[in-house]
Amino acid sequence: MDKIKIINKLVDNVNMEIKKVEKTFATTRALAAHEEMKAESKWDMRKQEASYLAEAHQKRLEELKLELKLLGEIHVRDFSSDDEVEIGAIVLIELNGQQRHYFISSTAGGTLLDIDGTAILVISVFSPIGSEVLGLKVCESFELETPKETRVYTVRKII
Repeated sequence: MDKIKIINKLVDNVNMEIKKVEKTFATTRALAAHEEMKAESKWDMRKQEASYLAEAHQKRLEELKLELKLLGEIHVRDFSSDDEVEIGAIVLIELNGQQRHYFISSTAGGTLLDIDGTAILVISVFSPIGSEVLGLKVCESFELETPKETRVYTVRKII
């Protein structure tokens, strides 16, 4: 599987979100600065609320730029059957007889991608599955507790 395609799709997704957030940030910043937003009474919070929104969008932009940086730092390489799972690996994990592909990343967890007809779920190393699978080898297992059950996951392949 082409890991460059995965990273490129993730970068494209982040860039699209950046464009949307930049537009919204510009709108909320202009709204907060607009002369008609002047408080009409001591309880009128429109200007302050618009400022809070602008600050939140600015913070989101910073987070997205950091996400781009983290994606750019992912080392793309092929893994052998003797390697341990690390960031940049595609891992085939089995749960209850079903196997799924996961791309291990430092960011963008929860993103589902279709790469050449294969569904790949991006999981962050900060997620429960992502943190547990790090450092494992093929045929090694880990357990995760859920409110209903204990799930046993097994690494079947590292790409």
